[in-house]
Amino acid sequence: MRVAGYQMAVSRDVAANRDAIVSAIDSAVAQGAEVLLTPEGSLSGYTHEFDDDAVRDALAVVTERARSQRLGLALGTCFVEENGLCYNQVRFYERDGTHLGFHSKTLTCGSVGEDPPRGEVEQYAVTPLRTFELSGVRVGGLICNDFWANPLCTPGPDPHLTQQLASMEAQVIFHAVFGGRDGGDWSRHVFWPFHEANLRMRTRSAQLWTVTVDSATPVGMRCSAPSGVVNPQGEWYCRARDQGEELFVCDLALGD
Repeated sequence: MRVAGYQMAVSRDVAANRDAIVSAIDSAVAQGAEVLLTPEGSLSGYTHEFDDDAVRDALAVVTERARSQRLGLALGTCFVEENGLCYNQVRFYERDGTHLGFHSKTLTCGSVGEDPPRGEVEQYAVTPLRTFELSGVRVGGLICNDFWANPLCTPGPDPHLTQQLASMEAQVIFHAVFGGRDGGDWSRHVFWPFHEANLRMRTRSAQLWTVTVDSATPVGMRCSAPSGVVNPQGEWYCRARDQGEELFVCDLALGD
């Protein structure tokens, strides 16, 4: 499977996000990619307070562009489903445009030690973990804290979602991230190494592939986590630069 990941400057401007993703679709196709992964909230912005109609219109544009060029999508966005509930999602689309379903962020962040916890846990609904058949490959999605279960913002227990996906026979995890950072000591010396170590250790433990992309916002500051591909041995197979926007493309040697 040839995958592309877009380390993207995600904003709350839906039209700007749409145009950036369309451009990334064109670039990914030009490099022969079969599927493109975008960061958490890359279409809607990383917020539950978005213009629902604008996101739906933008989604139609993005998915039609991908369908017309036969590119699968693992698209990060927040979205209000027909049941009226808002989900922080990775939406999966087959290369012919078929919507396969979505993964909703499971370990939504919330205040630790507060009962009930406040924050994302109040804003987004959650659905059961599942996998998808994308271009003949069993894949799963995770969003940001789903992967590393940061104890500073995870009010519940760690369910080890990577291992759950492995037990569901997933071969690839598409991981969409919008990590908080301020460029300070904790961002550089605590959160970044924590994120990278978890990406490598949990991928190796699950014995699958992880494709991960962080938001590049703000572009003048190093991302909160590395973007790229980790192989089943827990090693970086390909990797984006640590700061700024970048589209990477690489081939996953599935079965190796």
